[in-house]
Amino acid sequence: MIRKLSDQYKHEDSDLASYAIHNLSTCGRRHREEPHPFRTDFQRDRDRILHSRSFRRLEYKTQVFLNGTGDHLRTRLTHTIEVAAISRTIARALYLNEDLAETIALAHDLGHTPFGHSGERTLNSLMKGHGGFDHNLQSLRVIDELEQKYPEFDGLNLTWEVRTGLIKHRGKEAELDGKRLSPSPFLEAQIADVADDLTYYGHDVDDGLDAGLITEEMLGKLEIWNLAVEKASSRASRGSKERHRAFTIRCLIDMMVGNVILNSNKNIESAKLGAPEDAQSLRHPVISFDPDFEKPTLALKKFLYDNVYFCENVNKVNAEVVEKMRSLFRTYVENPSLMGRFSKSRVGKIGTERAVADYIAGMTDRFAQIEYARCCK
Repeated sequence: MIRKLSDQYKHEDSDLASYAIHNLSTCGRRHREEPHPFRTDFQRDRDRILHSRSFRRLEYKTQVFLNGTGDHLRTRLTHTIEVAAISRTIARALYLNEDLAETIALAHDLGHTPFGHSGERTLNSLMKGHGGFDHNLQSLRVIDELEQKYPEFDGLNLTWEVRTGLIKHRGKEAELDGKRLSPSPFLEAQIADVADDLTYYGHDVDDGLDAGLITEEMLGKLEIWNLAVEKASSRASRGSKERHRAFTIRCLIDMMVGNVILNSNKNIESAKLGAPEDAQSLRHPVISFDPDFEKPTLALKKFLYDNVYFCENVNKVNAEVVEKMRSLFRTYVENPSLMGRFSKSRVGKIGTERAVADYIAGMTDRFAQIEYARCCK
């Protein structure tokens, strides 16, 4: 017996909530394609991302710690996989479209620069006066323009829902393809956004401890860490200190995911959502932490900024590599012929600075270092 596409549509009708995005209600692709016999549109989008070069390069891009500095530290790829897994959990619990939430999560960092957020801030500074740089919008550029997989069109030709799901920050003038976007993203996109935050709250604590930048004693001043310690205490007597620490981080993440699910369900019921558009018309997110629980999560976020992301050791390494990025940017702008063939071909169409930014943003940490050595020394 084969599960046909029609069977999958029927499954969505019976299993998903009315306020979930259904495949049959998609606004479609920029370039029309025939349906696949076995995969829905959102499944096809997910697979196109997984098979893209941009996705593979995430393995060699910094999350927080420079890529290659530790075998167990997160990379941009492992971060993305964790966000996708948590997005599926939240979506399934709330009867929302798991495939769509997962796909947005898998795509959300495709546009990230080498060298983590330090690289993004540097490229944004270099692009001042030329439209700036934002990795969320760059992810959209990757799937719309920069991936070259099909003979008929540039990009991956993903659905409208995935493309708009990558646009997190929506002002009054936010639009795509000339269409004004709703005030809020649909629920599956909100899930990917929240999952991104809570994932790095958890795994950056783990990596910070592993790297020796923070200690459990320092974390002991945080309410949310103590809540996780309390949850883990029932099994505290079993195993080594390292096992207990790992289990405490597991409890921390599980606690945050559970809070998002319970509070979001309460929000859905309070808003009396009946269709996807109902959530999109609201001026506030539906998928969120409970307000009382959000305060300790924000305290954890501040702790990580103060003690991990902007600590002296990390800043010193980042300062060295982003200076190389600056030199590389200036060199390419002065001599675009040093770039790859595809990037050189786009200079006349989009301008030198944007073509250079696209090229550098797509680099892995390693390739950026190699190019610096080739072009700038």
